[in-house]
Amino acid sequence: MRAGEEPDSLDRATREFTAARPRLFGIAYRVLGSATDAEDIVQEAWLRWQRADRADVLDPTAFLATVASRLAINLAQSAWKRHETYTGPWLPEPVDTSRDPQLGAERAEALDLAVLFLLQRLNPVERAAYVLREAFDYPYRQIAEMLETSEANTRQLVSRARRHLSGERRDPVSPEAHRRLLEVFLAAAQNGDLSVLEDVLTADVVSYTDGGGIRGATRIPVVGRLRVAKYLAAFAPRFWPPTQVRRVEANGRPAVLVTTGGEAVALLSIDASERGIERVMWVMNPAKLAPYVASLDG
Repeated sequence: MRAGEEPDSLDRATREFTAARPRLFGIAYRVLGSATDAEDIVQEAWLRWQRADRADVLDPTAFLATVASRLAINLAQSAWKRHETYTGPWLPEPVDTSRDPQLGAERAEALDLAVLFLLQRLNPVERAAYVLREAFDYPYRQIAEMLETSEANTRQLVSRARRHLSGERRDPVSPEAHRRLLEVFLAAAQNGDLSVLEDVLTADVVSYTDGGGIRGATRIPVVGRLRVAKYLAAFAPRFWPPTQVRRVEANGRPAVLVTTGGEAVALLSIDASERGIERVMWVMNPAKLAPYVASLDG
């Protein structure tokens, strides 16, 4: 409590922050692709809220969302540098949406792992503008104020982000079709069934493995139907026999958690269109798996 502050004032501030917290996390997570970093943003926003002159704040949620957005943009600038020196492909840190981790969006936009992955190729301001518009439906004028730019530039930022995503990703299939494709893919991958793998993969499919430098994780994306199918078939006899698989949900989509001796070794997810499986994503970095597994069993 600040000197001279009434207890009821701090209580009100705490209630206001608690009400806004899901939105703050949702914004920061989508911009950064990291639940761990998003939690750090939320904590910093709380500290700033405590120090702020709250008597002048008419809309606490809007004020806090602005703080979180700007903090996330700043952190994303340095995260870009980390990604450049990251060992192997970088994938977003998954979150367990089956238990409602309070991502705070009226819609599930910009939550899919494939979308978060593609958003990371945009600059942080474009990312933030897209997230605020598409996931949280803020008016362009308000986004412009939050990002300290013009309304016209805000519209351009969102438009560029939309074009980037539509150019990089085909329309996803329904949840039911996604689940069926994942099950067929999983069975074929476990059995090393080359013909079935080739049947469900698109011609230009890419398989990404985010191992963060751990031994055994491929450090370059595998591209193309035949290469990906042969790659999966080749490591099937070594990888799958000692493992157990668990159907889970990650970022609003079905996924598969692979464990060995009770320890998580991979989270498998796919991005699928009407053509078939466009991307295969393996999150194997222990630092990214641990928070996800903890949320499953929490």
